[in-house]
Amino acid sequence: MVRPALVEAVGTLHPWTGEMAAYAFGWSRTDGTPASGASEGKGVRQALAVLGAEAAGADGRVAVAGAVAVELVHAFSLLHDDIMDGDALRRQRETVWKAYGTGPAVLAGDALFALAVQALAEAQGPHTGAAVRRLCDTLTALMRGQSEDLCFERRPWTGPDAVRLDAYRAMAEDKTGALLGCAAALGAQLAGAPAGTVAALDAAGRHLGVAFQAVDDLLGVWGDPAVTGKPVHGDLRQRKKTFPVLAALARGGAPARELAALLESDRPMAGATVTRVATLVEEAGGRAAVLAEARERLDAARSCLRGAPLAPGAVRDLEALLAVLADRAV
Repeated sequence: MVRPALVEAVGTLHPWTGEMAAYAFGWSRTDGTPASGASEGKGVRQALAVLGAEAAGADGRVAVAGAVAVELVHAFSLLHDDIMDGDALRRQRETVWKAYGTGPAVLAGDALFALAVQALAEAQGPHTGAAVRRLCDTLTALMRGQSEDLCFERRPWTGPDAVRLDAYRAMAEDKTGALLGCAAALGAQLAGAPAGTVAALDAAGRHLGVAFQAVDDLLGVWGDPAVTGKPVHGDLRQRKKTFPVLAALARGGAPARELAALLESDRPMAGATVTRVATLVEEAGGRAAVLAEARERLDAARSCLRGAPLAPGAVRDLEALLAVLADRAV
């Protein structure tokens, strides 16, 4: 339902930025030829938008413009995120900045950002203005979350200025949850749903986002590169302040103290050192904390869905989507 409209929107870009966008979406190689077998991502956000409309009792097609917009925003955020994190691989391929260069990748991300707002603003219907305002609010939240994530890198691992889990949760809700909440809410909003229904879907998406980010952090430490498309222990090598590491440090005890000492040392984070750090994170309870957080957030998302007057069939589909996320962590 969404992909043809997404392809059409990307086709309106300048040929060069359009080529980079097509590569980012997994549709083509760097020479512009079709990339058969390349991953196009999970499509979670566009699915949420369509299901949000169906949950409000409308035909899912009313949400296509919203689905395209959130997918474009997600793609833009990944392009820029990969540059800021220095990640060379995504979905088992070179990231756009590695394949095309940093400047071109920034430009492609900017083009997708602008196109997202345009795609939604041009949607037909009486609720377009409110939908655009929601998307703009979400973009502001996303930038706030990304800013916090980068600021975390300059803060110490221990002491009064260390990053606490509550600060991480607030960052994750902005960086990841806001767009997932926006996706589900946009579908309902474009369908003309009552404000309470829209708010319930937004809240469910925000809970999903925190769970999603925490599980993503878990996979960044222990995930299979063949599945994640990224090197094993990639986040640890970069000394990123992720949920499992912060949770491990917060638990205290001997493993947490040794973990803090290794993180604060000048020792290169590679080889036996990074393996030991991963072991200490698990021994200190970091993996268990992620799983507990994900379960709690997914339960909260389900409660939001079940407490609103939503179409049962769409709620079942939304809950199936939550189950898929839970399965990523085990």
